[in-house]
Amino acid sequence: MDIATLIGLVLVTVLLIMSVIMGGGTFSSFYDTASVLVVIGGAIAATLISFPLKDFFGIFKVILKVFLNKAENVNKIIEQIVSLAEVARKDGLLALESKLADIDHKFIKLGIQMAVDGSPPEVIEDIMRTELDSSAVRHSQGKLLMDTVGRYAPAYGMIGTLMGLIMMLANMSDPSSIGKGMAVALITTLYGAIVSNAMALPFADKLNLLNKKELTAMEIVIRGIMAIQAGENPRVIRQKLNSFLAPKARPKEDR
Repeated sequence: MDIATLIGLVLVTVLLIMSVIMGGGTFSSFYDTASVLVVIGGAIAATLISFPLKDFFGIFKVILKVFLNKAENVNKIIEQIVSLAEVARKDGLLALESKLADIDHKFIKLGIQMAVDGSPPEVIEDIMRTELDSSAVRHSQGKLLMDTVGRYAPAYGMIGTLMGLIMMLANMSDPSSIGKGMAVALITTLYGAIVSNAMALPFADKLNLLNKKELTAMEIVIRGIMAIQAGENPRVIRQKLNSFLAPKARPKEDR
């Protein structure tokens, strides 16, 4: 569970509720079914138009990833690669075959398997970079979905507001209904802003951050596997891979 995402959503909800209470408003005045239909329904409809149906239904998996994500432990990855490099340096590249069962990181396992099989370095790097590129494309698709929802929700909020104003102005014969009509018209703009800025766009930013971290981890693995196959010194490999980390994130002995 991503605690930061959960805390952020709870915090924005509490702040909005407190604003209503402190402002002396009532919660019933902030709810309108027609406005919900225009904003939520409109944003979903526009996203459906923008994406194929199969891609659109992937949005549920994307939202789930925002809450249930496991960040790559880069330090652990580096330690595992250096450990494999030490085995290869001491006993030869083929000795790594006995270590495959102990490797739980699929990308590292892919690279070591190809190295043990005697694949040329350029082939290994090409395959692994293709995996990296494919992963980047998949992740960018999820971010694009959330960006699309975040872009259209405020637009449909404005459309709902305009519709409400038109209906209000068409009924100017009853002055007592003008205030209520104006309030309902503005609610759709509020809904659009909340959906966009409290959910969709922050979710997209979180997905982008997770994507960058995962791609960095994959790049570290590629550099490590290529260094192992080239027979580089494990100490040099560690220094090379630690350069991807901020100084404070490196083990104390490597700072």
